[in-house]
Amino acid sequence: MSDHHPTSTGNGWMDRLAQRWGVSPSRVLVILLVFACTGTTVLLIKRPILTWVTGGAEPSLWVSVVYYILILPFYNLILLIYGALFGQFSFFWNFEKRFLRRITGRS
Repeated sequence: MSDHHPTSTGNGWMDRLAQRWGVSPSRVLVILLVFACTGTTVLLIKRPILTWVTGGAEPSLWVSVVYYILILPFYNLILLIYGALFGQFSFFWNFEKRFLRRITGRS
C-alpha cells in the first residue's frame, strides 16, 4: 500500500482543477462557489416556473424536456452573472465560449 497523499503532494483534486483551468488553487474555490450558486438558483426557480407553466398541475414529460432545453441559456446567463459578482467574469466568459464551440461542433 502506498503512502501517497494527493493533497500533500500537490496532486489533489483542487490542484488538478487549478491546472486544468489554468488558475490558482484559491480561485478554484471561488469558481466552484459560482457553479454552486448557479445550480442552486436554477433549482430554486424550477418549481415556480413549472407551476406557472402548468397551472399547478404535475408537469408532463414534454414540459420537463422543454424546460431543460430552455433553461440552458438561462443557466449560462446566470453563470456569467455570478461569475461577474465573484470577480471571475473572464474565466466564465471563456468557459462559455468553449462550451458553445463544443455544442456547435466548432473547434
